[in-house]
Amino acid sequence: MTIQSVRTPESNFENLEGYNFSPNYVSDLEGYEGLRVHYLDEGPKDAEHVFLCLHGQPTWSYLYRKMVPVFANAGHRVIAPDFFGFGKSDKPVEDSVYTFNFHRGFLISLIKRLGLNNITLVCQDWGGLLGLTLPVEMPEKFPRMLVMNTFLAVGELPSQAFNDWRNFVASNPDFDIGKLLRRGTPFLTDAEVAAYNAPYPTAEFRAGPRRFPALVMTEPHMEGC
Repeated sequence: MTIQSVRTPESNFENLEGYNFSPNYVSDLEGYEGLRVHYLDEGPKDAEHVFLCLHGQPTWSYLYRKMVPVFANAGHRVIAPDFFGFGKSDKPVEDSVYTFNFHRGFLISLIKRLGLNNITLVCQDWGGLLGLTLPVEMPEKFPRMLVMNTFLAVGELPSQAFNDWRNFVASNPDFDIGKLLRRGTPFLTDAEVAAYNAPYPTAEFRAGPRRFPALVMTEPHMEGC
């Protein structure tokens, strides 16, 4: 089945503040043929330790722009992918494409494709909702984890604040991502706000950010529970 998607022009990513990394792409990932995924791959390719940095919603690998050099300069390999629908990766336009298993399967396929082992999982927000399930699938690959502001969903509503957030996204499908991030992180510069907005020039490009809140497993029957 062909998945209709859009691809953010490369010109949108020119001269982003603090994001001077070379892009890496895979266009024939098993199970995702026809979609191009982007990831950062910094540090020595033969490093003993691999740091896998998974972003959340509504961010992208730009979130890790300050951490990636620290890990790489310490001699480690650092992989920071953009989920489909985010960053420099292709963005399916139909909201229904975005499911928990769609994203989780992508991570498993990418890990296998890149032959990653001895992984330190670095996860935040949705990077944790998805990433924290990976050591169960591949325990031999994940001896370490660096877990930030995230949680494991157990089929219950985490808080009224989350419910309000989910309702906000549902009623504002074209929400300003950079403006929203600045509300929670007021010290972001104008250039950083622009960088967070860079992947999403129109509402057509924002299916990923607007879909993730609806996927959080707040009921026991939901996919991923």
